[in-house]
Amino acid sequence: MSVLDNIMTGRNLRIKSNILLQALRIGPAEREEMQHRAYVEHIIDFLEIQAHRKTPVGQLPYGLQKRVDLGRALALEPKVLLLDEPMAGMNVEEKQDMCRFILDVNDEFGTTVVLIEHDMSVVMDISDRVVVLDYGKKIGDGTPEEVRNNPEVISAYLGTSH
Repeated sequence: MSVLDNIMTGRNLRIKSNILLQALRIGPAEREEMQHRAYVEHIIDFLEIQAHRKTPVGQLPYGLQKRVDLGRALALEPKVLLLDEPMAGMNVEEKQDMCRFILDVNDEFGTTVVLIEHDMSVVMDISDRVVVLDYGKKIGDGTPEEVRNNPEVISAYLGTSH
């Protein structure tokens, strides 16, 4: 499936016309599809993957595949987007690109992003608020600076010296 088709699948829940009209591509179904395609093109432009629009997603480098995943999620127009380890397995350059897009999601789409990530440098760089869990127990909550200076967080992650 191409990048365009892949992101279009994120619009499926937003389709209002019936399947017969969609299959025949007539009347309101055709207009609706054009609107969905325009929205998907906006996402493709936002994620800077225009050159890969017709490329099968499986042929893309890993970092670009993750961008397509983000685009498909954005195509649903969520109010809150939960990203679980979106940068796992990425190299430094791919992480920097993904951070930039995650930071811009709220400005561009009005979507709140909840990020679960183990790379603390990424978390501290792009978060407005951080919640730290240790085996399911909340041990820290606040701005990155507050969490960075929280004794309980320091103890849990660096260990206590006796």
